[in-house]
Amino acid sequence: MQSEHDNLCDEDYFTKFYATYLQAASNFAFYKSGDKATSMDIIQEAFVKIWENCAKIDTSKAKTYLFTTINNTFLNIVKHQKVVLTYEQGSSYMDRTNQDPEYIMQENEFKKKLQAAIAGLEDKEREVFLLNRIEGKKYREIAELLDISQKTVEKRMSLALKYLRTKIEGL
Repeated sequence: MQSEHDNLCDEDYFTKFYATYLQAASNFAFYKSGDKATSMDIIQEAFVKIWENCAKIDTSKAKTYLFTTINNTFLNIVKHQKVVLTYEQGSSYMDRTNQDPEYIMQENEFKKKLQAAIAGLEDKEREVFLLNRIEGKKYREIAELLDISQKTVEKRMSLALKYLRTKIEGL
């Protein structure tokens, strides 16, 4: 049973929670994003969500909630970047003239298949795939960001590509 002082809605308790986990959360968010400004935005959003949901969160699970929120926020940012990239790539053909309508239709179908296939990847594989293919990070950089070995990155990328090949013909 929680005492009044072990409540995230109590400002003093929340301040202590914030001070206790800020550095670890900062490191985790930076490893995920690789960008200091982005990691600060992620951390801020995570602590705001905890404060907004303080009454719903068991204090014994608050640390887990914090790190899960940071991870999910990062994945949402990557998904958003993918959507922006897809839009930019999709709108680029509009500037071209004399584009074969059948080619455009096939290209759009392929993009839909690719997006669906990427969405079907395991989280860890999708994360490595998007960091490499969308953000252009090298395996070594991804390994450092995620605090895993380069061999693990290679294995996840291999599994991601193998899965994508089975889902999309001619990839």
